[in-house]
Amino acid sequence: MNDVSVLVGGKAGDGINSAGAMIAQLLSHMGYHIYLYFDYPSLIRGGHNFAVIRGAGTSIGTCREKVDFILALNQETVQRHRDQMNPGAAIIFNADLVKSEGQGVPVTSILHEEQAPGIMGNSALIGGFAKSAGIPWETVEAVFRSHIPKGIDLNLKVARRVYDQLATIRPIERGSSPGLPLLSGNEAIGLGLAMGGLEAYVSYPMTPSSSLLHFLAEEKENLGIIVVHPENEISVVLMALGFAYAGKRSAVGTSGGGFCLMTEGLSLAGMAELPLVFVVSQRTGPSTGLPTYTGQSELQFVLYAGQGEYPRFVVAPGDAGEALYWSAVAMNIAWKFQIPAFILPDKTLSEGTYSVNSDAIPPVNREDPVIADQGSRYKRYAETPAGISPLSFPGAKEAVVKVNSYAHDESGYTTEEADMVDRMTRKRLRKWEGLIAGMEQYPQVNSSGPYGSPTALLCWGSTKGVCHEVASQLGLRMIQPVVLSPFPMTALNAALDGVKTVICVEENATAQLAALAGLHGITIHKKVLRYDGRPFTYESLLARVQEALL
Repeated sequence: MNDVSVLVGGKAGDGINSAGAMIAQLLSHMGYHIYLYFDYPSLIRGGHNFAVIRGAGTSIGTCREKVDFILALNQETVQRHRDQMNPGAAIIFNADLVKSEGQGVPVTSILHEEQAPGIMGNSALIGGFAKSAGIPWETVEAVFRSHIPKGIDLNLKVARRVYDQLATIRPIERGSSPGLPLLSGNEAIGLGLAMGGLEAYVSYPMTPSSSLLHFLAEEKENLGIIVVHPENEISVVLMALGFAYAGKRSAVGTSGGGFCLMTEGLSLAGMAELPLVFVVSQRTGPSTGLPTYTGQSELQFVLYAGQGEYPRFVVAPGDAGEALYWSAVAMNIAWKFQIPAFILPDKTLSEGTYSVNSDAIPPVNREDPVIADQGSRYKRYAETPAGISPLSFPGAKEAVVKVNSYAHDESGYTTEEADMVDRMTRKRLRKWEGLIAGMEQYPQVNSSGPYGSPTALLCWGSTKGVCHEVASQLGLRMIQPVVLSPFPMTALNAALDGVKTVICVEENATAQLAALAGLHGITIHKKVLRYDGRPFTYESLLARVQEALL
């Protein structure tokens, strides 16, 4: 078995996310590439939570609909997911709460006998899973000791009790992966921002961006950054712009609803030429929508948000490795061109966990902007051929650093003179030329599959993984533009060379990438869309694409 799927389920508060992460680590240590998807309702306690952990012999970014193991902490898990079992699948369940075929574990009595807290019921089922899958105890112990911060001996004791009780009924083979690090998309974004020189992160919690705030807050001392949680999203963007004015590389994180409140601040960044990175993690809308489910409905919003005209950089990574790389690039781009830069993940990517081969990620070094040396003659918006003015910051000797949301002259003073307004507008827009030219050094478009195929799946963001698998199965080309502004026409046309039929795959109702491509003269022949908050699985997309090919 070189492709294995495990589902662990229970109610909110049962530690399903932690259990899923531990199973992912076990499979990783067994030599598998990992993808983990976490499904939960918008409830603090109660409701049905489950995680699907998939291990495969190659890099993956999607789940399969059928699973090989179910770990059930409650009866609802068995009832909801029984039909998802592959032939011969194993069920390991809490025998105190669940009635089912399979291998039952007397969790309550074991925890009572070991004087262990209820949350350690996860460790009991994980020990049972490991034995059922034939994972050596040495591997289990190594994973527990590496990833459980406290109470390790008691957790191991509970897990070993169950490991010794159960039988190996569905052994998995050891894979050939070297045991790559596992990162969630949000963790990768945080590390990428830090790699690009992040100095201040400002955010108000909003799913699915919240875990990025939590991660950076936990790691702020190790990363040497400031993390601030203000009272609302308006305060977030204004505080971050204040950091940028003072010379601190800053980023903000939110979702679509929070970004609505930031759009006036976005326009301020455009007019004042203040560099800022926005992480806008998408979920199902409009309004509150489905707070804990996924979607790709913010592309057009991010491309055109805010009044007025000014350059912006937009990138939509497809997995955690791309999120790590492109987040660092986004920070550099924002500061090189003094523009807003957007990182556009979704819930699937932000909260999903991936194996990341750091050796395959190109290095990104911090690129510092040109710093002015003009003293009292400093002009914050000095005209240059590229439209990029040398920077100075408060505290520089004799320099007056004046930024302005009004139309202004080179020194930052308000003006309503037509000639100066015209000059400053053209100055800002000249950055587009340099941005377009500068992006040619980056891998703006990814593609895979046979070059000679006349049919291609066109996708963006987290649908990369599932589209790659489906395209590979059907002998199609898969094409994924990662940079979406400026739109990578040259690279995309090269990837589409020889393609006669383009099928656009998106997780929104209006085919927003298809519309964007159409504006640039690219014909989309068919569209495969999903907009119920759930990501495409391999099987669901395979069926939809086969239907589109008829």
